[in-house]
Amino acid sequence: MGVRIFVTQPGTKNAETCLAYCPPNEIVPTDEQVDLGKFTLFLDHNSVPFLEEAFVDYSKDQMGGQLTIKAPNAKVPNVDENAPLPDRIRYILASEINPNLAAHGGEVSLVEVAEESIAVLRFGGGCQGCSAVSLTLKQGVESTLKERVPEITAVRDVTDHTYTENAYYQ
Repeated sequence: MGVRIFVTQPGTKNAETCLAYCPPNEIVPTDEQVDLGKFTLFLDHNSVPFLEEAFVDYSKDQMGGQLTIKAPNAKVPNVDENAPLPDRIRYILASEINPNLAAHGGEVSLVEVAEESIAVLRFGGGCQGCSAVSLTLKQGVESTLKERVPEITAVRDVTDHTYTENAYYQ
């Protein structure tokens, strides 16, 4: 019996990293195999780019213990400085910016890159219609994007902020 790690809906905001038993009849020929001595770990071939920098942690507690899988690249695969500009922007949004916005029920996504250096963004969730969105845009999103992706010269928000039903601050 082996163990298989895979990511469901990789590259999306709904990505989840999963761990499952893998009996011999469920081994997929394209899986990467890692012999860990007492068992074999199977990595789903399509999930491998999303599992870079992932780790499995076990911590003991009163009930015995808890197994945790951390995969920082599950929602967006890690990219390098040679990746296309939109991919680098999406990576920073997914790995650094959206986790912070999620605390307020918000998110931001890339609509397009205009004029080769302007990131056109759309806010959603608690950020849509939020009275603090201009502060979030300038001091949070724009400054982070410009720092991490030097080609970005400006950020433009195309969100309809007149809809305030789920706004974090009204």
